[in-house]
Parts: sequence; C-alpha cells; structure tokens
Amino acid sequence: MSVAKRSHAYPNVRVDAAALCDSPATRLPPAMRVGDALRLARRRNLRLLVSGAGCILRDDLARAAALGLQDLDAVTLARALPVVDARADEGIVRRAFADGAPFVAVRDRRGIVGAAAAPAARRAATPVVALGARFARAVPTPVRELLGRIAELAAVLGARVFVVGGFVRDVWLETAATRRDLDVVVEGDGLLVARQLADVLGGTLTEHARFRTASVEAPGAGRIDVATARSERYEAPGALPRVSPAGIAQDLERRDFTINAMAIELASGEFGLLDPYGGRADLARRRLRVLHPLSFVEDPTRILRGARYAARLGLAPDATTRRAQTLALALTPYPALSGQRLVAELERTVAEERADAVLLRLGGSGALRLLDRRYRFTAATRRRIAELPAALAWTRSHGLRVAPIELATVVLLADQTPAVVGAALDRLALASGPRARIHVALEAAHTLPGALLDASRASERARLLRERALVDLAWLWLEVAAPGARPSAVREIIEWFVGLDRSAGALGAEDVIALGVPRGPAVARALAELRDGRLDGLVTDRSAEEDLIRHWIAKGG
Repeated sequence: MSVAKRSHAYPNVRVDAAALCDSPATRLPPAMRVGDALRLARRRNLRLLVSGAGCILRDDLARAAALGLQDLDAVTLARALPVVDARADEGIVRRAFADGAPFVAVRDRRGIVGAAAAPAARRAATPVVALGARFARAVPTPVRELLGRIAELAAVLGARVFVVGGFVRDVWLETAATRRDLDVVVEGDGLLVARQLADVLGGTLTEHARFRTASVEAPGAGRIDVATARSERYEAPGALPRVSPAGIAQDLERRDFTINAMAIELASGEFGLLDPYGGRADLARRRLRVLHPLSFVEDPTRILRGARYAARLGLAPDATTRRAQTLALALTPYPALSGQRLVAELERTVAEERADAVLLRLGGSGALRLLDRRYRFTAATRRRIAELPAALAWTRSHGLRVAPIELATVVLLADQTPAVVGAALDRLALASGPRARIHVALEAAHTLPGALLDASRASERARLLRERALVDLAWLWLEVAAPGARPSAVREIIEWFVGLDRSAGALGAEDVIALGVPRGPAVARALAELRDGRLDGLVTDRSAEEDLIRHWIAKGG
C-alpha cells in the first residue's frame, strides 16, 4: 500500500479543448457537391468538414443525400459552430455543449484542426435540472393533478410520459402555464395510453394511426394530444415523413426549433427538464434556432411556424436559421407539400393575435414565395397586411361570417399578376367556392367603388352590395383604408349597408297578394320594390306602401 507524501507537490491536471478533440476536420475542396463531400467524409472517417462559411457535419450531408439533394453545393449546409482555441479550458467547451452545440470546433495557428463532439449523455436527453418548485409556481393545481393522472396511467401500462410544446416554455419562463391544451409524448404505446386516458376522463378520442398520435377531448380537461415518441425519416423535400417508434431523445431530435425540443418528465415527480439542444439558452437570448440546416427543406411549413414563434415570443432567427430558410426557398416549388398543409398553417397564422406582424415577417423574408416563386412582396401589400387585423375585427363586431383565410389570401394576392394569382390559388388547392370568392373579391376592388360612388339612390347602392359575398365587403372596407385608395365615402357606404335594418316593412307577401299581385315570382319583385322604396324614403307607413304596390301593378309590375 502506498500513500501520498505530505508536503509533496503534485502537478495540477488541466484538461484543455485539444484534449477533448475527438473528431478530425478537413477543409472542404472548392465547389464540392453533397454526394462527393459525403463520400469524402465517409472515406476518411470525418464527422465534419470545414468551409469558409463554417462547418459541415457528415450527418447533414447524409440527410441531404437521403432527400435526393446529392448535387446541391455542400457549402450551403454549413452551420456556425462554437470555435475555441486548442488551449482553452474545458469549461468553455462544456458551456457550449450546454447551449446545444453538437460539436465545438477546435483551432490552433493552422486553423480549425478538429472538433469535440457533444457527450453521449446530452444526446441521450437526460434531465438537466429538476423543476419541482418552478413547476409548482407556474402550473395550477388542477393541471398538475391531470398530469399526475396521465403519468400514473402510463406507468401502469409500462410507459413513460413527457409533456412537451408551449407548456414547457411557459413553465421555464414561469408565465402561468394555464393552457388546457396539453401535448404529451409517450415512450411506449401512445395510442394505448390515449385510449385508456379517454376512458378514465370520460372523453372522446380521435386517432391518427399513421403518425401514432391521438387527441383526447375531456370535460374540464380540454384537449390532450398524445403522441408516441418517434423518429422521422424524410424521403423527399416537403413530403410527410415516415415515422418509427423511438425514445424521447430521438423524438426531440426530430423537432423543428430548439425551443420546441424540450420536455418535462412526469414519472419521477421531480419534473426533470430535458433540454439537449439549448432551448433555455435560446429563450434567454431571444433566439430562434433550427436543429439542422435542412429543417425547412424537410418541412417548409416550419417557415410559417417559425414566423409565428418569432412574433409571439419576440425571437429573432440566428444566422444558421436564416441561411436554412434561404436554402429552402431557393428549392421551391415543393411538389410533395400539399396545399392543405399550407392552408392549415396560414389559418393558424391569421388566427394569431399579431397576425399582421407574422405576415409581415413572412413577406419581408421572401417566405411567401412558397405560394409561387414569382411572388413579389410590395409596399401596397405591406399596407394591406397592416389593415388586416382591423378588418377582421370589423367583421366580427358586425357578425359577418367571413373566413379569415379568404380575406388574408385576397390581401396577399391583390398586388400580384394574374399569372401569380392563378398559380398561388392552384398551389393552395382551395375548394371551388373559396377560390371563386377570392377571384371575385379581387375584381371587386377595381369596379365596385366607382359604381357605388356613381349611384344616385340608396336603393342602387344597396343593390350593388346585396348580392356580394361577405368577403367582398370586408375586402372593400379594408382596401379603401389604404393611403391613396378610393375616397372614405366608400367605407361609409359599406358601413351604412352592413348596419341596415333588414326587418320587413308593414306589408308582407300575403298583403301584396291581397292587393292584386299574382302568386309566384311577382311577389318577390313586389317586395323588392317595397324594400327599395323604403331605402329611398318614398314610403314610410302602411298606406304609402299600399299606394306604391297599386302604382307598381298599374305600370305592369
């Protein structure tokens, strides 16, 4: 047995970044395509290549090849990784991993010579912090009890359950997590857990077997979306993925943004937060960050979701995310992306409290080229988007059942060429009814204001508006508010028409028949004559209405 000698000086052990470096790096040859770069990385067993714009991960090259993008310039997949000096202390490297970096590039006087890979513990998505007290402060007791019941039910079925989504962000930020719509992920059979949960809560169940997800609507519990933890594989840009059951680590890895790649485990009672990609740090820095450069290529609808998160949470995309969006938009169109998916995301966008801010972000970033690559975002469209929330509020205040997506589509397309309008509507694959209404509304702004102003009688103005779809009225109300548009008198006419008292006058159908109007279409014409007379102030009481009908009959009806 040996013991350390007292007063003996032992050297301090210092681990630097060079000691942690476990992945060699090679500079990417100029103008190399994805397929060639991937073969190079595999042949030399390289996990990353260095380019002038940053580092290219072999995993990203493999992802691009799986999407059929072998001929893409490899440099477009470059991402910014943390770069540290070879002599830097290991603590700097560890902090970068905590912020979600998959690798930390290591450089010396020759440049980047290698990288340290994130430890396996991070990739396994182990809890990084227990949220006990924070969870109790942020989550009301009824919601905590509901989550406890879900965890107990899952445990009985041999499964583990995690809560994900906006709820996790609310808890971390301690903004009262009162939302009753919950997203939970199950390591195990999510559909079985959902069925049992629906039975226990007395709720209704909707299953989506292809994606191994289900929704439970229960009295007093709101909606609970239950998903089996899964991995995803995309076989074409914009296509729906193929899914396979997996663990929570793979489930978080497949997600869109780091702020959505967090979860809270429920089984232990400690409410451990899983944050393998640095979502907490991004929330603190007000940063929106994709998990990899091909995120938007795999699913272009993430561009719309990202704009909503940015506007709602006050986030700004980082450089890698901006480059990822530029790449995705350069690859338009996406034949595998259905119009229904685009419409669903646009509907969610228009439903946002600050829909105008979201649409302005989308337009300014070029994202509306998803509708058609020739789309041009103009100053006039900006002005109309700014008026959209007021127009939608006006329709609601007057009880006008205008579909927000129809009015928003008119706003977005009003300044486009006929060719772009037609292509965009084809892209959205709208049903014949909404499509026809949008076309008619776009035409209305050119002809209707002048006709309204030229009409000399109230009945003429009402006749021009009476047969119009409600979206026409909402669009015209919005359009005349724009600077340089038609006179405000047009809006006054619309307000007058919408506020008209549409109750019947003194005479009804049987009354005009008794006065000599034959049954059939003539009755409707007689009642219309009465309505116009009332609008023009020609009749004000029953006697005047009877005189008008007699005169109308005498003229031949």
